Amino acid sequence: MEDKQTAVKSREEKKEALGRVIDVLNELRVKCPWDAKQTNESLRANTVEEVYELCDAIINDSNEDIKKELGDVLLHVLFYAKIGEEKGAFDIVDVCDALVNKLVYRHPHVYGQVKADTAGQVVQNWEQLKLKEKGGNRSVLAGVPGALPALIKAYRIQEKAANAGFDWEKPEDVWEKVKEEVAEFSAEATKAAKEAAQNADGKISEEQKARMESEMGDVFFSLVNAARLYSIQPENALEKTNKKFINRFNHIEEGARAKGVTLSEMSLAEMDALWDEAKTETK
Repeated sequence: MEDKQTAVKSREEKKEALGRVIDVLNELRVKCPWDAKQTNESLRANTVEEVYELCDAIINDSNEDIKKELGDVLLHVLFYAKIGEEKGAFDIVDVCDALVNKLVYRHPHVYGQVKADTAGQVVQNWEQLKLKEKGGNRSVLAGVPGALPALIKAYRIQEKAANAGFDWEKPEDVWEKVKEEVAEFSAEATKAAKEAAQNADGKISEEQKARMESEMGDVFFSLVNAARLYSIQPENALEKTNKKFINRFNHIEEGARAKGVTLSEMSLAEMDALWDEAKTETK
């Protein structure tokens, strides 16, 4: 027997479900003190949080959580549209119409005569069309949101530059750049160590710290470039490593508790042994 949860819903059922959400939101906007006082500005921080929670659910590959978090994000989309309607600026119909128009315009290989046989060609066409749009971005990189986290922003900057033709010819070519940037950071770190040894307080200057920070930024940027060239999302890769580290470190803490000691009372060798245990259990 087919599970209702996984059954493909009809177009009418989908419209009715969306209509129910809109009806509930409209009622809450009038009857709930919290909902009634919300503005674009007050919702913004919550929206960012909801998007991150969705990203977390995606990384965890939890369909149940993805469904839940998508609902929260959808609520925010509809909430902003409701506020726009109250201001007489736009409503959800305008939002949907604008989206459909954009999708049709930016997919001329589907709705027009342009040919695009690969995903890469589609992305290149997309970026070129964005530059041509009235009121669109005046430069290739202007469309990268300033508020993006640095790792994602670096990826998008490089992606857009590549779509404009500014890219490595072969993925393996990037490794010389990575080695160059690591060497430059290492040289600055060596200078910093020498400077600290010569100073009475054992500290390095703010100027030297700034040079090290700049070189480390170049190292990160080159590694993001390498990830992009191998079709790896650096944000996802790093988050998975974060979770892996947390799981393995938790194993060390559990081992310490089992021995009746705190982490500070354990030797590094003892912690390393527990870490190696965790590695065999969690790849």
